[in-house]
Amino acid sequence: MTPSALHVCRHCDGLITDPDDAVMVAYVHVNSGPGQVLWAHSAHAHLVQPDPYPLALLASIRALRAGNSAT
Repeated sequence: MTPSALHVCRHCDGLITDPDDAVMVAYVHVNSGPGQVLWAHSAHAHLVQPDPYPLALLASIRALRAGNSAT
């Protein structure tokens, strides 16, 4: 296995050394350059939770917009 084929598990932060055990769980877009693929062990794929920061930011934006449209 080449070093570029090694992945880090999004759930446990452990190194995924077996390429058949790696499961793509998400793709993160970025403003500059290519995005980032998030990987997990096959046993951990169902345990990966979404990043709470973007969800909290979206909730704040929606709350602000709802408050501004009510006046």
